[in-house]
Amino acid sequence: MAVPSPAPSRAAFHGLTPERILEAVETALGTACTNLCRPCNSYINRVYELESATGEGLIAKFYRPGRWPLAMIQDEHDFLRELAEEEIPVVAPLPLRQGGTIGRCGAILFAVFPKKGGRSVDEFTEEQWLAVGRLLGRMHMVGARNAATHRFCLHPAATTAAQVAYIRESGLVPADLLAPYIRTVDRLIAAITPLFSGLETIRIHGDCHFGNLVYRPESSFLLIDFDDMVVGPPVQDFWMLLPGRLDDALLEADLLIEGYETFRPFVRSTLRLIEPLRAMRFIHYSAWCAHQVVEDGATAVVPDFGSPTYWRTEIDDLDDQLKRIEQGSRLTDNPWG
Repeated sequence: MAVPSPAPSRAAFHGLTPERILEAVETALGTACTNLCRPCNSYINRVYELESATGEGLIAKFYRPGRWPLAMIQDEHDFLRELAEEEIPVVAPLPLRQGGTIGRCGAILFAVFPKKGGRSVDEFTEEQWLAVGRLLGRMHMVGARNAATHRFCLHPAATTAAQVAYIRESGLVPADLLAPYIRTVDRLIAAITPLFSGLETIRIHGDCHFGNLVYRPESSFLLIDFDDMVVGPPVQDFWMLLPGRLDDALLEADLLIEGYETFRPFVRSTLRLIEPLRAMRFIHYSAWCAHQVVEDGATAVVPDFGSPTYWRTEIDDLDDQLKRIEQGSRLTDNPWG
């Protein structure tokens, strides 16, 4: 199986030496930094911890060229600015000396954020579930106010279909498994597309899971990493937080909704979208891995990505999801639905 040649974006990052990073950030902020330039974990972008000469911690994010156009990054920054203005706990980019929040280092766009500490929480207490629900409700209240015209609309016939097309054209699916994979995803998209008809779609986080919630004892939760911000149904920001499938997490879902509705009504019938959204996430992740291979020549996330075993498992998992969706669940007769 041929692996596509790495895109030029990989080479673009090679020029990001500590000297160049510090020079770009100092020029953009109009302030001096110490010599600290510590790389942080990031699969797609390049992220560095810096420190201003006066001791403030900074995080500089250099966006992978070609992955997010300027207008898409601007939509993310606008949303973060609006949230910060409402004192919703997010990390908004710092204003730059030349205006705006997006700098340029050669062909690479970048932004600088204040460093915020905190820790992950493996299991929420009931009060923490309520607090996260309130945070999501406040975020979505702001998200519903304005549009994000350059961000993707989360929809099976749009985002998912485009991801499938990318996977198909990448050459990363073995020839004997490509047809079975495409048949399965085509059936899945056809089955779930009607469920998205007439839904409210707003600006949402899009990748809301435990790893993107940082707990700060003095101020509760901080929501981070809006790279995958999309326009989509609010329930997308719920389901990845639940400890299992909905039937096994009704208490946690109820607490989330209770907290959420402190600020904004939640349409309970959209809980039926959780399994379709989970299936879409499977495809999203495969497409994300494919991007990594195409752009970097390798992926450090799934060791066996692209192997026949990987794609057979993916087909089986998607087929299982399709059966779950077609058969329905107890939620059909649940008063929430």
